[in-house]
Amino acid sequence: MNHRMKTAIEGLLQLANPPIAYALETSLEGHDLVEAQIVNLFSATGSDFHALLMAADFLRSETVGERVTYVVNRNINFTNVCVKRCSFCAFSRTHHSHEGYYLPVDEIVRRAREAREYGATEVCMQAGLPPDMEGDFYIRLCRAVKEALPELHIHAFSPEEILYGSQRSGMSIKDYLRELKDAGIGSLPGTSAEILDDDVRGRISPGRISTAQWIGVITTAHSLGIPTTSTIMYGHLETDRHCAQHLLLLRDLQRRSGGFTEFVPLSFVHTEAPLFADGRVKGVRAGATGMEVLKMHAVARLVLNRDIPNLQVSWVKEGLKLSQACLAAGANDLGGTLINESISTSAGAPHGQLLRPCDLRHCIRAAGRIPAERSTLYATLRRFDGPETEVEEPLDRLTDEQAQRFGSYHQLIHLDRFRFREKRLSEMPAESLREMDLKIKFPM
Repeated sequence: MNHRMKTAIEGLLQLANPPIAYALETSLEGHDLVEAQIVNLFSATGSDFHALLMAADFLRSETVGERVTYVVNRNINFTNVCVKRCSFCAFSRTHHSHEGYYLPVDEIVRRAREAREYGATEVCMQAGLPPDMEGDFYIRLCRAVKEALPELHIHAFSPEEILYGSQRSGMSIKDYLRELKDAGIGSLPGTSAEILDDDVRGRISPGRISTAQWIGVITTAHSLGIPTTSTIMYGHLETDRHCAQHLLLLRDLQRRSGGFTEFVPLSFVHTEAPLFADGRVKGVRAGATGMEVLKMHAVARLVLNRDIPNLQVSWVKEGLKLSQACLAAGANDLGGTLINESISTSAGAPHGQLLRPCDLRHCIRAAGRIPAERSTLYATLRRFDGPETEVEEPLDRLTDEQAQRFGSYHQLIHLDRFRFREKRLSEMPAESLREMDLKIKFPM
């Protein structure tokens, strides 16, 4: 197949504009692309666009083969209360908001345990930055989850959260990360990256973690043996040059530290985001187009292929149909089952919060690829080469009605028992909060 693909690519290169053809040939021959070439690739249309996608698909096949991976995991966004008001975020609430919630530690552990009972190998924990948070909260949370579920991989806390925890605790970033590692953290999500350009960051998220701070947290984590993912958020104010510089920065960081497990492009979900909905910032686009999504994945493959070989497409952002198309544009991973997804859902993402493993495998097979379940760190756990290898996982057996037991973001923000009141209340056990709610509703 690769020989046929290469022959087809050569035919398309003859039809492509010379700068595009030269950039594609450069990448196919294993050489580094420079910024100007990457910017040109983002502008590809027509036969240039088709050549770009085919070249990315070829490199994917050569580098990681025909397997498309997924992880069985659960997201736990344990609070939406945040001291910052990033204009692209529709998830966060102030501590005065009636929709603010804060899950107690024992409720977080309960949700992690429930996920493990349904076959999850990973729990992903991210949230807002609540006021008056105790500096060691993240450390205690990791320790509680790890003690209850030692076999579960804890993938938690963005660089923004690490910076906040460090500041609240008075520890250095390095000491704070070392404490988290001792408490059981397995890896960090490389989110809060958005676009790694401070001018853009100053417009979409003033006061948020800077580019230098993000790099500092990521490289320190890598130096301590804590791997991270890497991301980009696009489709808002950024230019092709910003995207090119972002990719090159990630490539250079990976060559220095080698700690990125994957790259995940995240298109901007605009529907409920204040940045777009309130007209707060001029010139904001309504997210990326379908062609831009395909180009982002294809260009990322060409730039990062040898350094970050795992390229994940977010089905929450793109839906299954466009995600499936990205599998022919350089992507080799479909992310996780999630079980609960709050951040994109709150911004208006319409694609749901849970995908059963069987649905992910069906999507992968329909794209002509081989499904495989992986660990967080990309160890193959199970490979499904054909129908005879198919198995029914615990999540596969859930009906839509039964899946409602996991709850949703829109239900969570209206539950009295998890309402954010004061920090002293938020740290109460869940049972105590339930008793308090009963007293409020039914006073003696």
